[in-house]
Amino acid sequence: MEPLQVAAFYKFTSIADAEVTREWVRALGESWGIRGTVLVAPEGINGTIAGSANDLPEFWRRLCAREELGEIEVKYSTAQRWPFRKLKVRLKEEIVRMKVPGVDPNRSVGNYVEPTEWNDLIAAEDVIVVDTRNHFECAMGTFQGAIDPNTVSFGEFPAFIQANLDEHKGKRIAMFCTGGIRCEKATSYMVEQGFEQVFHLKGGILKYLEEVPAEESLWEGSCFVFDERVGIGHGLVEEGYVCCHVCRWPCSPEVQASEDFLEDYYCPNCRGKRTPEQEARALARARQIELAREREAKGA
Repeated sequence: MEPLQVAAFYKFTSIADAEVTREWVRALGESWGIRGTVLVAPEGINGTIAGSANDLPEFWRRLCAREELGEIEVKYSTAQRWPFRKLKVRLKEEIVRMKVPGVDPNRSVGNYVEPTEWNDLIAAEDVIVVDTRNHFECAMGTFQGAIDPNTVSFGEFPAFIQANLDEHKGKRIAMFCTGGIRCEKATSYMVEQGFEQVFHLKGGILKYLEEVPAEESLWEGSCFVFDERVGIGHGLVEEGYVCCHVCRWPCSPEVQASEDFLEDYYCPNCRGKRTPEQEARALARARQIELAREREAKGA
């Protein structure tokens, strides 16, 4: 099998006809054998895709050659197997859903901080460090001293800001997320709300793990990614995580080896917490997965 490359990217840019652009990206991706998920909206483009080391560069060159998109910053990593089953290119109202009309990172945004300068910023005593990701992502890994907003979706983040950060509008606030898109939109919202000193990690956690050596890192744990690799660490290497088939909670190799984990059936997050009806559905699903594997093995 050819080596696989994974590209995570986004760009806030005005797209006049998102429907046309969506169809163009889909056709381009299919012609180069690309898999993954791409979101297209009037405010820009966002996606994580995978392809062979031969095909992905040519797809990327043609994507960035489209006038309305132009050069797009991208974070590359590798995968040992296909992290996506097929290509999905979806039309959305927002490329990252905040549910606040009028927020425009092209108009205003916080201060970008390079990964090599991030440690000094978040180590300062007067800086409030905020993880803009959802709770299950924070639980898997985060920066030392960062605040977990305990959100289920990014649409809840404005309420978190109002309840917890409004009183700190004059302080330095450092924010981060997986690839940069969520904190870029969050800082744009905060600047519009009157926050004076808002900073965000350029390129997100992925760029930090790529550029900052493990021995100098303030990152703890693994970074959740929305594909079948589940979790990656320094150097953007896979760390052996899987998602529970029942509740989708990310499980480390240590959890997978424990008595609280049974593949396809339960993990520590959902074991003993289901109703009898949910338990029956989980058992039926586990049996279906086992039968599918047996059929695949016989056909191999």
